[in-house]
Amino acid sequence: MTTSATTWNIDPAHSAAEFKVKHMMISNVKGKFSGLSGVLSLNEGDPSASTVQATIPVASLSTADDQRDAHLKSADFFDAEKFPTLTFQSTAVKATGAGEYAVTGNLTMHGVTQSVTFAVEGPSAPGKDPWGNLRIGLSATTKINRKDFGLVWNAALETGGVLVGEDVAITLDVQFIKA
Repeated sequence: MTTSATTWNIDPAHSAAEFKVKHMMISNVKGKFSGLSGVLSLNEGDPSASTVQATIPVASLSTADDQRDAHLKSADFFDAEKFPTLTFQSTAVKATGAGEYAVTGNLTMHGVTQSVTFAVEGPSAPGKDPWGNLRIGLSATTKINRKDFGLVWNAALETGGVLVGEDVAITLDVQFIKA
């Protein structure tokens, strides 16, 4: 049985990419990106034939602290002027359980591309919004080492250790509208 894929566009108003990283080795600092865009080609009959691509504007970064946001957007970290977007393009989709998938793809950040696998829950069953659009949602998580993407700035602490952790937890909550 062959099924064709349906196309779903990311709804930026109802989608976010969040991150969490250790600060001073004692607590987590969280931030998020907004303005996500991209497309999911969903093949319900053969999920492994599905694909997703997404783009995130670095300028949308917010940690609720203007000074820290400016530092993160600077050449010390994301270098938003030189590398204005983060992108993801899937290369493989594998079912890992009921409604759960491992989605592997190329994540490009700070001009460096690495293969990353997201643990995905969803997509949800379609729901109709008040305007008649069909929508689905999903959540995805992964952990990366920021140094793998050339984000190497840090400062040593007087008490030992470093100011910014290397491991970054990423959580995506994405809503799609059927094209």
